[in-house]
Amino acid sequence: MILSGYVSEMLFVSCLRTKINYGLTLKETNAGGVADVSGHMGRKMWGLIPVFDCSQLLLLCPSHCKPAVRPIPTSNSPVDSPRRTMSDQAFVTLATNDNYAKGAMVLGQSLRNHSTTRKLVALIGPHVAEPCRDALHSVFDEVIMVDVMDSCDAANLALMKRPDLGVTITKLHCWTLLQYSKCVFMDADTLVLSNIDELFEREELSAAPDPGWPDCFNSGVFVFRPSKETHEELLKFCTEKGSFDGGDQGVLNSYFNTWATADISKHLPFIYNLSSIAIYSYLPAFKQYGHDAKVVHFLGKVKPWNYSYDAQRGEVRGHSVSPDPCQMHPNYLLQWWQLYAASVLPLLQKAYGDAPFSSGFVNQSSPGERHEDAREQPRFPPPPSLRLSSAERKQRWEAGQIDYLGDDSFTNIEQKLNSFLK
Repeated sequence: MILSGYVSEMLFVSCLRTKINYGLTLKETNAGGVADVSGHMGRKMWGLIPVFDCSQLLLLCPSHCKPAVRPIPTSNSPVDSPRRTMSDQAFVTLATNDNYAKGAMVLGQSLRNHSTTRKLVALIGPHVAEPCRDALHSVFDEVIMVDVMDSCDAANLALMKRPDLGVTITKLHCWTLLQYSKCVFMDADTLVLSNIDELFEREELSAAPDPGWPDCFNSGVFVFRPSKETHEELLKFCTEKGSFDGGDQGVLNSYFNTWATADISKHLPFIYNLSSIAIYSYLPAFKQYGHDAKVVHFLGKVKPWNYSYDAQRGEVRGHSVSPDPCQMHPNYLLQWWQLYAASVLPLLQKAYGDAPFSSGFVNQSSPGERHEDAREQPRFPPPPSLRLSSAERKQRWEAGQIDYLGDDSFTNIEQKLNSFLK
């Protein structure tokens, strides 16, 4: 091995110093034939020469002199390429009907747009129409049919005034995805605003606090590890103990009951599950930190697909984009529709062909109407416009029934806050 002059000399002398530091005397070293080096450099100069360890010595070598390093696979630790490791992880969502399938496609496309390196998996129920399934295949790597489970817990669901949440326990099927080592589940009513692949560095069960009761986590976004044993235990838990809210969130919080206190690293920052309710309940904090949000979650009974979109004006019907940069929730709603119009609607048009379907767009020939399809499942009614008492408004708010375009609009809440802060 031939090294350039200065580097060669430094390596040689540093090796001598290293040997001396390990117990060889200078006299013994000189006896080996290097007395001229120590004599030439002198005792003071000798003390200035650094001592290098093996890794530092290799850094000084030209690249063609370095030994080739080859990993040695062992039976206990198989060697995986980075690409294979990434394909062993997935974002997972659930759609039990055509409306949620639209939301799932917007979610999947938002993940694609922000360059995720993980697989995308959609669990769907049998009520999702065939054209919607075809469109889902265009966005997701895997589309898997699962049986729809319902808690049938009318009493607890009535407390939340959300009978539709009973089928959400179907998401427990995500623990059966044994082809993946780690997954991130995301509800179909979430929208990704930037790359969130770093969530795979977290462990099961990692989730963000729920705005309604922060000692509980919100099950709209969580990190988990697929496991047959965990899946069986969760189903047994549902059968024996049920859910305190009638849905999946009650089950998961009861099963993973140490989340609040055991390991703070499993508490995801709120920016990974920013709920629309939180935006209005603590507006100053949203103004301060909202620009860092990575995932927005459209909580509540009214979903983005329950509105209409005016493609000609680029507006959500009944909502106008405010020039105020602090008014961000309406912007999230607009972002959802813009992504739907640009990336999801073309897939649905191709899948349905000449068959009618609900696009959600305002009919330009009849501005007061919206494209409807007779097969479309009944939509939830629009936000109420009737005047409610303070107690009724509070009850609706706590149940997630927020009148975004009326009394609970951003402008009204901001005016109320400003009146208190003056």
